[in-house]
Amino acid sequence: IEDVDQTRTVPGAAESMVAQLQAFGMEADGEIVWQSRRDDLYAVAFDKLQEHVFACGCTRSEIADSISGSVAGSVTDAAGMATAAAIYPGTCRAGLAAGRAARTWRVQVPYAGEANDAIGFHDRACGWQSQILSREVGDFVLRRADGFWAYQLAVVVDDAAQGVTHVVRGMDLLDSTPRQIYLQQLLGLSTPTYLHVPLVCNAQGEKLSKQTGAMPLDPNRPLPSLLAAARVLGLKMGRIDSLEEFWVRALALWQRKLQSEPGDMGLDQA
Repeated sequence: IEDVDQTRTVPGAAESMVAQLQAFGMEADGEIVWQSRRDDLYAVAFDKLQEHVFACGCTRSEIADSISGSVAGSVTDAAGMATAAAIYPGTCRAGLAAGRAARTWRVQVPYAGEANDAIGFHDRACGWQSQILSREVGDFVLRRADGFWAYQLAVVVDDAAQGVTHVVRGMDLLDSTPRQIYLQQLLGLSTPTYLHVPLVCNAQGEKLSKQTGAMPLDPNRPLPSLLAAARVLGLKMGRIDSLEEFWVRALALWQRKLQSEPGDMGLDQA
């Protein structure tokens, strides 16, 4: 349960999501883990990264002002997620300016041309992906001044602690993967195999979500939604009359699809 940012957590929402997943026939492989209860694990990883971490006193507006007119790219916000702003320019790498307090703690990425500046990985759906951290990301946030951990650090620690070897997730996180691989390298952790599936979007090209006014899932009628998801994933289900039948058929078809070459899996943005 990715509830590391408690300022955005709605009481009871996570429990509701777990109940929905169960209503749709999905089961956890083991104990359900809550990020909000793993502070000690994240702190240990953060301590291991100290030689690569620095305090940053910049506000978002100051960062935007300092690089106005530069080439735009991806940068992380206080939650550690990518935004449309330009790259963090390294203002506080050499230390905080006099009178400034730390607002975030950032991990320093390699300088342009240094080893590990270019992070590449093979995505099972998208093929070879690469990102130049210094040019496309910049030094990204690991911890906020309020003590909350950034998503990028939390998910890397979670995957390692749970022994995750294969990650299947939405295409909107494809851009985050090189940052996570970089942290895995710094921490001496194994890198999972990744597969990023397409997003389901509305007519405006926005990902379906409550923020964009999408209808909620109906736990009392799970089959229509599951069949719609199967169509997006290119699974030819045929006639299905029960949840049990759906999962037997869907899992068999998905396993077959995983044998395809990258780009041939039929996973297109829907």
